[in-house]
Amino acid sequence: MERNNSHKMIGIFNDSYPPIIDGVAMTAQNYAEGLYRRQIPVCVVTPKAPDYQIVEPYPVFRYSSLPLIRRKPYRIGLPDIDLAFQDTLERIPFGLVHAHCPFTSGHLALRIAREQKIPLVATFHSKYRDDFEQAVGSRKVADLMVREIMHFYEKADEVWIPQASVEETIREYGFRGEVIVMENGSDMKPVTDAAEFKIRARQSLHIPSDEIVLLFVGQHIREKNPFMILDALATLKDRMKFRMFFIGTGYAADELKMYADMLGLTPFVHFCGVIYDRQKLQQYYAAAHLFLFPSIYDNAPLVVREAAAMHTPPVLLKGSTASEIITHNENGFLSENSVQDFADTIISALADQNLLNAVAEKASRTVSVSWDTIVDKVYERYCAIM
Repeated sequence: MERNNSHKMIGIFNDSYPPIIDGVAMTAQNYAEGLYRRQIPVCVVTPKAPDYQIVEPYPVFRYSSLPLIRRKPYRIGLPDIDLAFQDTLERIPFGLVHAHCPFTSGHLALRIAREQKIPLVATFHSKYRDDFEQAVGSRKVADLMVREIMHFYEKADEVWIPQASVEETIREYGFRGEVIVMENGSDMKPVTDAAEFKIRARQSLHIPSDEIVLLFVGQHIREKNPFMILDALATLKDRMKFRMFFIGTGYAADELKMYADMLGLTPFVHFCGVIYDRQKLQQYYAAAHLFLFPSIYDNAPLVVREAAAMHTPPVLLKGSTASEIITHNENGFLSENSVQDFADTIISALADQNLLNAVAEKASRTVSVSWDTIVDKVYERYCAIM
């Protein structure tokens, strides 16, 4: 293998990429954008999406795909039938490939690494067992599928995790090799005059200044526990005036809307769908008093960092992987895994404005990390590997 691969392409491989939005897709996009800004040759390899329009200044190579049943809006990639794509890919002189998932795009990265004799980095982002069990309805089958993806990670030259506590999950899945912590960042930079910025955000969204605003951003899937938010709000609707925004989509989106209606929450809850405009999304983060995220599924959710950058502290569950970076009443709020305690934590957080302001300010300093800082570390590590 050549010692100097600085002139060769860095390949970012993932099964989701905008216009499909999730935390891993945003991570892959920020890696690519950060490397491109540093004038480092970079490309993205990902399945085709029907609503995709070319906007990136760097190449995005897309291969044939079909809708993934029951997992809207995700796609299943079919690179083996896409001969034009295969021909294009084989002509690219890669210096390193980085797989952000262990599925179709990950195996493409592995194949290229072996053919071109270059390093493969693989990041373990997600609690795949939960996804598998939801999809197939069998814990035993899910365990077998987890075992298969661990074989993929065992073939990588380096395995990265986005947060130290994620090591517990990958060890539970059976991985025994070394792991390196490479944190995620946020493209939303902390604002200097948060109070004024929040006022302007509310005005832009036509939200009264005296109204409590609560927010969830993420996939509308059962694994992220959004139904717990609705159950908690149902206990609060007679105790305070609030407006709750759900931003995103997913297989449980319709079910979530129906459940909100059944609980009598329709006047209080607004489903906004996916918001692609990052400035608009930033306004929702800034307008909110609290970011509600009772997920035990997520490893290192970007949305918590994004909310923190806008001085909006999270309410998370104690013991969740996502809560590793949060200290209760210091840079966020932690609840027991119960509807009543989640509701009580919301009430307690909102009851003391001075505490809420102090927690919000510290969250912006300690939870939010810029992607520029992260990408510097990423490229430094790439160079060391190459």
